[in-house]
Amino acid sequence: MLYVIGLGLGDEKDITLRGLEAVKKCEKVFMEAYTSLLSFGLSDDGIATLENLYGKPITIADREMVEEKADEILSEARASDVAFLVVGDPFGATTHSDLVVRARELGIGVKVVHNASVMNAIGICGLQLYRYGETVSIPFFTDVWRPDSFYEKIMKNRELGLHTLCLLDIRVKEPSWESLSRGKKKYEPPRYMTINTAIEQLLEVVQKLGGSAYDEDTDCVGFARVGSEDQMIVAGPMKQLLSVDFGLPLHCLVITGKTHPLEEEMLNTYRLNTNNDSNQKDDGSV
Repeated sequence: MLYVIGLGLGDEKDITLRGLEAVKKCEKVFMEAYTSLLSFGLSDDGIATLENLYGKPITIADREMVEEKADEILSEARASDVAFLVVGDPFGATTHSDLVVRARELGIGVKVVHNASVMNAIGICGLQLYRYGETVSIPFFTDVWRPDSFYEKIMKNRELGLHTLCLLDIRVKEPSWESLSRGKKKYEPPRYMTINTAIEQLLEVVQKLGGSAYDEDTDCVGFARVGSEDQMIVAGPMKQLLSVDFGLPLHCLVITGKTHPLEEEMLNTYRLNTNNDSNQKDDGSV
């Protein structure tokens, strides 16, 4: 049996009881480590905390293992119970759907244990979840690669009055272009896009395209470490969020669409020009 288990967003305490029971009865435990991270990242202490809770060792599954060597995980699941741990919810990334499809094609049983995801945790800012359009990903720009395909999706969302969740790039164990051209993989240091970088790139794209989907005065909400004890949420125009230090990763950004009065009331509690300090360190209470 292959158990695909969501870990939630904060730390080791966010796993569900059902998920914990499943992990404890599995003989092998893999942890996906490139679409998202728990608050402690991939630190030795953090992984050791999980291993102590589960009572068994964890094998870190990077992008290369999951996308190119999934057979290793599935071969284990043929003969015994295997847990594949995913930060957030198991189906927050299409890679995990592919793993499930391949397992079922091989006749391997699959059980899924859901958990909180950034896709619903962003509701804490007050923007209603059913008022979101298509989610976009913002990749790191390079000297030779500066994609803008996300712009059209944001524009369509804004035309419909819908909010846009922007997921920001995470680069963990990514081979450098130079090493790939030489035929020998050499991995870059981990990088996590900040809200500030995302806004700079968004403004660069709209200026380059001469578009009007958004500008520096467009209202946004910046989220850092959503689901953690020290999560940070700040609402305001792009130009204002550019100067905010959101601290450690992970970050994401929401570009607002047409807002309802109740949404505005909630957003106002996260603006920098209010007397409410919750925009600096939000404890999750509403």
